[in-house]
Parts: sequence; C-alpha cells; structure tokens
Amino acid sequence: MADAAVASAAETLEQIQARHRKEAKDLQGRMTSKKKNATKKTRKGINDECAEMERLMKERHAEEVLRVNGEGDKDQEQEEREQEESADDVAEKLSAVSLTTPQSNTMAPATGATNSQTPGKKRNRQKERLARRAAEQEAAAIAAEQEAATMTDHRGVERKQMQGTFEKHGLREHEIRPDGHCLFSAVADQLAQVDVPLDTGSGDGSKEAPYKTVRRRAAGYIEAHGDVYAGFLEEDLGSYVAKMRDTAEWGGQLELLALANVYGVEIHVVQDRDTEVIQPSDDGHDKQEGDKKRIWLAYYRHGYGLGEHYNSLRKVA
Repeated sequence: MADAAVASAAETLEQIQARHRKEAKDLQGRMTSKKKNATKKTRKGINDECAEMERLMKERHAEEVLRVNGEGDKDQEQEEREQEESADDVAEKLSAVSLTTPQSNTMAPATGATNSQTPGKKRNRQKERLARRAAEQEAAAIAAEQEAATMTDHRGVERKQMQGTFEKHGLREHEIRPDGHCLFSAVADQLAQVDVPLDTGSGDGSKEAPYKTVRRRAAGYIEAHGDVYAGFLEEDLGSYVAKMRDTAEWGGQLELLALANVYGVEIHVVQDRDTEVIQPSDDGHDKQEGDKKRIWLAYYRHGYGLGEHYNSLRKVA
C-alpha cells in the first residue's frame, strides 16, 4: 500500500485512472482463468478469493484517487486564494485612487468630482474547479468506452452463435431461473414437453417441485450405479449423492448422463456452435434408436452473472 501511495503521488489523475483500468483488466483475466480451472469442489473458495481480490483492488484505487484529488485541491485552493487576495488588494487600491479632471487655467479645480475605478467581476474559482473535474471525468469515461469497444463481447458472441442453432432446429428459448437448480428445472420442463412423466411422488404420497423430483432421481441413479460413477468424483459417493439430492449444488455432465438413463431420452445440449448428444444406455430401455424422445437444453458459460447456466429449448409452435 505504501508503494502504491508513492506511485500515485507522482502520477496525474489521468495516469492513475489509466493504470487502474489496466489493473482491473489484468485482475479480470486472472479471475477468469481461476474460475475456468475450478472444479465443483473448489469453485466456492475460488469465487470467494476472487471477490476479495476485487474488493481490495477497488479500495486501493479509491484511496489513490482520493489522495490525489485531495492534495491537488489543497494546492490549487492555496494558489487560488493567494491570487484572489492579490487581486483584491489591487482592486482596493484602485478604488481608493481619485482621478481629477483639470479645468481651464482660469477656473478653480473642481472639488469632490472623482471617478472610482470599479474592479472587475470576481472569478468563481470553485465553479471552475468543478468544471475541470467534470471534464476530466468525462474524458476518463470516453477512454473507458473506447477500451471496452475493443474487448471481445463473450456474452454477445455466445448468444449469437447459439441463436443460429435454435433457428436451424426450430427451437425457442424458455428462461429458467439461475438458482443452482437450473439443469434439473430445464430437464423437468423438457420432459413435460415430450410427455415423459417425472414420477412426482416423493415416496410418502406427497407432491414435490418438478426440479426436486429430477434431482432425486438423478442422485438415486448415481447411487445405484456407484461402480460406474465413483471414479469421476472428487469425494466419496455417499456425500456427493446427498449433496446433489438435498442442496442447490449445480448439476453437470454426470447428472445429464444419469438422467438420460433414468428417463430413456436423448439429451441434446446446445453450446456455442456445437450440439452435444447424450444417449441413454440400453439397460432398462427397449426403445429403438429412432423411437427415443429428444429433449433440448441450452448451456451458457458467459450469459449469466452466476456463471454456468441451463435453459430449456422448446419447439416453435
């Protein structure tokens, strides 16, 4: 922090703002890399670490700008006060000077006829300072917009690429709430579109939310086929199954594989320009390849603030 203070003292406000933008861009790149390489087990810790890094950077930036603005204003105000005092002194002296107009030699000089020099209107120093500061902020905003214009809009590119696939297959997007249950909610919505029952009985005769049913059945399948799935897990099977069944833990590839088998459907996942097809195994399903029902999901990596997200893709009526 001391080094940053020394550096900021030697920089102008524009130089500091330019450095801040570069540091923010570099930090964003580091955070993106960390999040990209995160696993389900480490995702929360990495998100917390990134949030703390961003908070500390913003606090440091605010302190540096405040320090420079404070010192600059102090020096400028002192200089302006001295200028104003000097101008006031001159104006006061001029106002005290009486200028007499000489008459002809035969006439007595006029008495009491004096002209006072009226000083000019004082400058509004505070208004000028505010105007300069506003101009600096506007210039910084323009520079930031120009820099942003040169950066890749990953969210826009992703949506544009996926929209082409939607149109090709006659699909329209049905928004799913980004609440941690999105994969299971999207699958539940799709199963309803193709008339595949969810088995909504929770075991005690009561009803449960569709996404909970899908969660429960995915977790149950993984637990029942632990010999297949355990090798892909970074924790013991029992803990993983309980977390996936009872919490808002994000679902992923393993859950999609399980659900394809639970419901005997092909799951088509649209991502960027590609479409991944997840086929159910033949165990427990006697349907021929062409008889299997298809459900469609949209998978986003950049389109939502919380990160990865699934939406349901319904057929255009």
